Amino acid sequence: MGLLSRKATCNSHGQDSSYFLGWQEYEKNPYDEVENPQGIIQMGLAENQLSFDLLESWLAKNPDAASFRRDGQSIFKELALFQDYHGLPAFKNALVDFMSEIRGNKVKFDPSHVVLTAGATSANETLMFCLAEQGDAFLLPTPYYPGFDRDLKWRTGVEIVPIQCTSSNRFQITAAALEEAYQEAQRKNLRVKGVLVTNPSNPLGTTMTRDELDLLVNFITDKEIHLISDEIYSGTVFSPPAFVSVMEVLKDRNLGKTQVWERVHIVYSLSKDLGLPGFRVGAIYSNDPIVVAAATKMSSFGLVSSQTQYLLSAVLSDKKFTKEYIAKSRKRLQKQQSKLVAGLGKAGIGCLESNAGLFCWVDMRHLLSSDTFEAEMELWKRIVYDVKLNISPGSSCHCSEPGWFRVCFANMSEDTLKLAMQRLKSFIGSMAVNDRSHQELKNSRRKFRTKWVFRLSFQSFHDREQDER
Repeated sequence: MGLLSRKATCNSHGQDSSYFLGWQEYEKNPYDEVENPQGIIQMGLAENQLSFDLLESWLAKNPDAASFRRDGQSIFKELALFQDYHGLPAFKNALVDFMSEIRGNKVKFDPSHVVLTAGATSANETLMFCLAEQGDAFLLPTPYYPGFDRDLKWRTGVEIVPIQCTSSNRFQITAAALEEAYQEAQRKNLRVKGVLVTNPSNPLGTTMTRDELDLLVNFITDKEIHLISDEIYSGTVFSPPAFVSVMEVLKDRNLGKTQVWERVHIVYSLSKDLGLPGFRVGAIYSNDPIVVAAATKMSSFGLVSSQTQYLLSAVLSDKKFTKEYIAKSRKRLQKQQSKLVAGLGKAGIGCLESNAGLFCWVDMRHLLSSDTFEAEMELWKRIVYDVKLNISPGSSCHCSEPGWFRVCFANMSEDTLKLAMQRLKSFIGSMAVNDRSHQELKNSRRKFRTKWVFRLSFQSFHDREQDER
């Protein structure tokens, strides 16, 4: 053990979180309609698998892109040889155009401000290395994506201080919660370097309001710190209110030539909007040239392959296709989300009203045996092992209230979702029956004790009467 580094032997990766443990249980017994119909259904994975047919159709119509050909001529050698870490210009141009299209072309992005990374995980970690020192802190609103405990902290040594948000206002950020988190960091002698938010939110599935975004801009201006807006779900918004990027807020407030302009950074990815997590395509967008330069150098440790860039530049450059894809993907997400909400409703379960993302924030507080996180874990284990559904408990997302769960819906077919809801409804029904049986047993015991006490009292009275005679 002494021959290895502390990093190799430490336990701070976060792999022991219930979020990851649920995945491990699923992998031991994965559901398959034919091969393993009694297996665990994966509802803890935020993947967009509803529109693969659209991408596959495009590839069939554009064989040159997938076979690395240009105008009928092979460019395999060109793509296979060394490429520097700045990325292919054609891909970066296509990517920023796609980002603008998702935002209704209300904001434009400069490709020279883009740093390509191997997914959003790498983008967020790279920003931590650029903006903070080991032992510095970033403030994150709860609940937040469980993977941030790994992505932001593990290798960088940066600390996370939660901004405690509650169900009383739909988990929206407040000025009081921001200030309390900032003061909590100071009490711990942590230097706050910024705030990181996901918009749309993972795990809430909601878009941030303009008031929240204004509040954040005002807060980082006042504290002279950074803001990272992780916007990897921006193309999944399927119903009002519309998505508002923080870049749109800066533009509307004419903050383009102020210091705060360089302290706001965006993280983006094609993992959610295009459903391509395996392609490992992420990006940092920053108006600070020093951050862009440093992040570009760091990207050497997680580059996007030239082949991937070439293929996706062809896909994203087809404006007719991207417009059609976004529209159809949003409709399919809305339909699937509605089916999940309806299925939960039939089981007597509600959820936070949402308009984006690949999941719902589900309220199971009424199913807990007590208002504790221990009871939440008990319920979660029953759902994973007995119901055979892998969902993510709110405690893994650092929610301050026990009983909330993230449930994904876009990584499965309608039939699989229907089966999952049937399993859950049966489980809730059995819980109700067991509760009634338990209550009836308690009542019968109470009645028996009453009769027994009455008989005992009567016998004592009779015996005393005999003695007096």
